[in-house]
Parts: sequence; structure tokens; C-alpha cells
Amino acid sequence: MKVIPAGTEVAFQITYLEMPDDPGIDPPPLPSDVRLEKAEAPPVWFFLSLYEAVGRDYEWRDRFEQAERDPDALAAFVGDPAVELWVAYSGGWPRGFFMLDLRKPGTCDIAYFGLVPEAVGSGLGGALLKTAVAMGWTRPGVTRMTLNTCDLDHPRALPLYQSIGFRPVRSEFRKRILFRDRDPSRHPA
Repeated sequence: MKVIPAGTEVAFQITYLEMPDDPGIDPPPLPSDVRLEKAEAPPVWFFLSLYEAVGRDYEWRDRFEQAERDPDALAAFVGDPAVELWVAYSGGWPRGFFMLDLRKPGTCDIAYFGLVPEAVGSGLGGALLKTAVAMGWTRPGVTRMTLNTCDLDHPRALPLYQSIGFRPVRSEFRKRILFRDRDPSRHPA
């Protein structure tokens, strides 16, 4: 596939998914060299560094735009006690992260989930996602889990979410101007 240059307008589909029932997933053991740690009162810069490391190739830009447009709202989201940031470390550096957003009563939204490029294909993704789902269902009052993905994310994201029980409930189409060159061959399906 050909590299799509920065500045090109692209159309993409967002898929919203839901898991209305606890699938009873036990958190699988993570690889022995991976440590999962909750970030306590994380500063915005820390969240944005993970967001950039994971989302750089997938056009994750919305939170950077929010940091410029409304930094107080971003700080409120990152610092909200009902939003949990979990980081998977190995060898002293982050391999991936997820965020559980419990601000809406009854719902645990996996607001963010992903791996840094060096960890993609290592087998960590499935175990980390199952851990996020298992943790989400243990939170008091949770009656459903949600998340979303889009065509700009890794091509294996949607099938991975569906494989553990998330099902699409709606979709919408949008357009975006690419911030960086996009090389689809970097992330084969």
C-alpha cells in the first residue's frame, strides 16, 4: 500500500461497541516480565505521553487538540477519581495502557486501550484487554462495558474486541485531515 501524505483528508468509520453482560473473564496472567500499575493522580503530561506513544500511528490527536483548546477539561478528565489509568511496564518502560472511565453510572467505558509500536504483535494485547474487561466488571454497579474504535486504529483492534464479547451497537462516519504521513503497511491486518 502507498503512504498517504500528511494533510490529506480521509474518511473513516467509528464503531461503538458494548458488552451488556459480564462474560466472566478471569484476568489472564500477563507475561512474567510485565508489571501492571495504576497511575495515581497522573499528571496530564504523563497521560499525553502514553496517548502519543500508542496513538501516534493511528491519528490519535483529539486530546492534544483539547489540551490547547480546553486544558482544564482535559485535566479534569485525567484527574477524575472515577477514571483509572493502568500502565503495563516491562524492562522499565511502558508497553501499553488502558483507561477505565466509570463516570457514567452503571457503565465502565474503556476510554483508551493500546500498545506502543514495539509491543504490537508480542501477544500482550489480548491479555491486557482481558485484564481491563475483568477489572471493569469488578467495579461496583457496573452493568455494561463500552468502547469504540475506528478505521484509523490498528486493523486487528475491532476483531480483538469482538473476540472477547464486545458487539457493535452503532457506527458513524467522519473525515479528518491526516496530521502525519500514514503508512498502512506498518500495521498489516
